[in-house]
Amino acid sequence: MISRRSFLGGAAAAAFATPSILLAHTEEPFVLAEEFQPREVRVREQHAPGQILVFPRLYYLYHVFDSERAIRYGVGVGKAGLEFKGTAIIERKAEWPSWRPTNDMIRRDPDRYAQFADGVPGGPGNPLGARALYLYKDGRDTYFRIHGTTDPASIGQSVSNGCIRMLNDHVKQLYDQVPVGTPVTVL
Repeated sequence: MISRRSFLGGAAAAAFATPSILLAHTEEPFVLAEEFQPREVRVREQHAPGQILVFPRLYYLYHVFDSERAIRYGVGVGKAGLEFKGTAIIERKAEWPSWRPTNDMIRRDPDRYAQFADGVPGGPGNPLGARALYLYKDGRDTYFRIHGTTDPASIGQSVSNGCIRMLNDHVKQLYDQVPVGTPVTVL
């Protein structure tokens, strides 16, 4: 039989725990700004169908599906001086990729990245998100990726160490549509 004191103590503990539980479930879900929602757009110049174009300063990635039409996605990009520029080829694709910061990332910010020097396994908590497309130039890994993110609020910002990040649902769509060998131009 439960004593009155045990019952009241348990009720008080539950009352103190309830607000944090309620907060966790009533928190507003992330909503991507309308300007970064995927949409079909016309491209000004003719491009080969299948090509990917990235405009880092505008925070957009275009997947060209017709010589003058593309699907435009909002993206997050690398901080100034860390972004990739030029043309590369997707030479590898991965679902729920593992991640390890580069040696340069660890040197630049050891307090943040040294703890991940042994890598992070793929999964929902991995910084590369649900999918990754690996960019190569002249057969060599550039260490730049088009990938998902665990931080959806970073879309439309310059926050990463050079990669091009997309919402996980968006990168899954792109991943399913582009084969290895797809050219990517970052302007």
